[in-house]
Amino acid sequence: MPNYLILTEKPSAAANFGKALGGKSGSFDNFTYTITNLRGHVMTLKDPEQMVAEDLKKQYKSWLIKHLPWRLEDFSWARTYIKQRNLRTGKIESTKKLIDDLKKESKAGFDAIIIATDTDPSGEGELLAWEALDAISWRGQVLRANFMDESTTGIQKAMRQLRDVSDKMADGEYIKGESRNRWDFASMQLTRIATTSAKKAGFQVVAREGRLKSVIVWRIYQQLEAIKNYVKTPFFEVKFKDPAGHIFGRVTPQGDVVPWRFSTKAQAEQDIEQYHNSAVVNEKHQTRTQAPGKLLDLAGLASILAPRGFSSKEVLSTYQKMYEAQVVSYPRTEDKTVTPDQFNDLLPLVDRIAAVVGIDPSLLTHRTPRPTHVKEQGAHGANRPGENVPNTTESLSKYGASGPAIYDVLAKNYLAMLAEDYVYAHVTANLQDYPDFKTAFNVPIKLNFKLVYDAQKAIKVDDGEEDENNATKGKLGPDATPYLHEGANPKPQAPTTKWIMAFLEKHNVGTGATRVATLSEMALGTKAMLSEKRGKLDLTETGNVSAIMVKDTWIASPKITKRLFEMMDQVGQFEMTMTQVLDSATKVVEHDLPIMVNNAQSLETLLGKPKPKIRKPRKVSEKMTGTWQGQEVTFAREWSGHVFTDDELQKLLSGAEVSFPAKSKRGKPYTAVGKLAKQTFKGNTFYGFKLNPKPKK
Repeated sequence: MPNYLILTEKPSAAANFGKALGGKSGSFDNFTYTITNLRGHVMTLKDPEQMVAEDLKKQYKSWLIKHLPWRLEDFSWARTYIKQRNLRTGKIESTKKLIDDLKKESKAGFDAIIIATDTDPSGEGELLAWEALDAISWRGQVLRANFMDESTTGIQKAMRQLRDVSDKMADGEYIKGESRNRWDFASMQLTRIATTSAKKAGFQVVAREGRLKSVIVWRIYQQLEAIKNYVKTPFFEVKFKDPAGHIFGRVTPQGDVVPWRFSTKAQAEQDIEQYHNSAVVNEKHQTRTQAPGKLLDLAGLASILAPRGFSSKEVLSTYQKMYEAQVVSYPRTEDKTVTPDQFNDLLPLVDRIAAVVGIDPSLLTHRTPRPTHVKEQGAHGANRPGENVPNTTESLSKYGASGPAIYDVLAKNYLAMLAEDYVYAHVTANLQDYPDFKTAFNVPIKLNFKLVYDAQKAIKVDDGEEDENNATKGKLGPDATPYLHEGANPKPQAPTTKWIMAFLEKHNVGTGATRVATLSEMALGTKAMLSEKRGKLDLTETGNVSAIMVKDTWIASPKITKRLFEMMDQVGQFEMTMTQVLDSATKVVEHDLPIMVNNAQSLETLLGKPKPKIRKPRKVSEKMTGTWQGQEVTFAREWSGHVFTDDELQKLLSGAEVSFPAKSKRGKPYTAVGKLAKQTFKGNTFYGFKLNPKPKK
């Protein structure tokens, strides 16, 4: 019986695998196993200068534009451990220990390692697993478990359908993930070009440019400029209205010139003289139906929740936690439908889910698969409720502030698929004496799925056009009276999360999860490119600079970005080589470099003079000089806000311990105990107070 080491992506996934298979180790199907886990990516590409020959290091470290574009064939594409600050302890931690532990564990007599990381549409799960396997120099068999979710059923099914991926260069998902990873690394050149050019113009920002960031920031900038430059232009035209308030108008032709619209009221008043009351004729009632809206992806969900005050970052973080608890399905899916198996798995839970979100189960009478929503093809399936049904939506707030709202929207949207089609009468009519004046409106007959959830209405973007839909309930006619209608060119709507998600969806740029993750990243930290408040988007100084720098570039083109995403898919299907994909990165840099350099010259004109950076004066601690261990040393008289007394200073110089009240970085009080010591920081030696190490428990 073979013995396998199952490599999961994170501790929560390891726990779910243990639950599904019967423990952290044991036997399942026809093999024995041990489960271990990574913590996301454990390796990263080295800096450019660390991946080239010695004589090229200075050139690749430089941000000078004359050294660009890079020759990507110069790179070894070597990786190193990831170092990052632990937010809880404040200490810099490395993934080296995790890799060392995995290497030691892998030598315990396993016949193969099973990659059980997320089956991600971008190949990310495959990539981060292979990074770890390469780091431990694993040369044995590698198997892949592709699971659609972390449910017991999904995991067990995946473990019975293992496939051999021992040759990573024949593993399409790895090739796809590595190609994307290297392309994004190569696009670092665009950030160097934009940042260097902007700094020459006096703008001290880091202009982060990338496949999706540049498209988003440029589109927001364009919209903000359209709002800034908007000039209201009123117009007047003749329309008719019947006693019930139904409006009769003419179909506006394509183009800017509408013959019956006038720029002044006087002209329209002259025009209306040729019209009189007219009978309403040709009234027709046509019964129509409308199917429930499509299932949501993460972008659709985020855009619906944004106006409620939930940022993309909040939704992404909370959803991930809910997924790990199997309350909702896999987040990073490209699917807009579910498979028959996924539909059938959730069917027995429908009434319980309906009770949680307050939907009458008697509305859910369409419990057979809809061909528009349930299809054979697909992987993880659209975002939907998971197999763990909560008792209440309020209980989900433990995962994050947006937890209850996420489940409420997701569940209702899924349940709407199980309700009957909306039925309505489409009513049309025109005027007897002026046949070109027409009206059209809908009258509901049976609301059906709209009583559960209307996704189409929820994700609809206000286009700024006046809505004269004649949704009045009164009877048509018998005649209509002419009147002067005053309108105006619509003001461009303010950019919102919903608006940008609809734009990216329309141009098929990125997956739903990628859009949400990118928008979230762009709003983070002191170098944020944008702000997101209750769904409304605005650009920071960094965002404005980044936007202006990408005007007319390929990296900001939705068409080019869509093509790049397609190329990532093609390389994963071996329809294109990694070299060809990376060559496109060089072409983008070659095309965009001179454009960015030229764009920098317009920064001050468009944004005004750059704001001077105000540097806070650095606080200089009082120094103390004395004799310690037979030598003269100088050290700070203050430590973490505590100023040492003369008595404490003498104790420190004599080698004795001192103690005093202090507070941790989180503000928790404790007693600091330590003594004077020789220390090193960033390669520099200094003398100062040093805390005693914590006693081992």
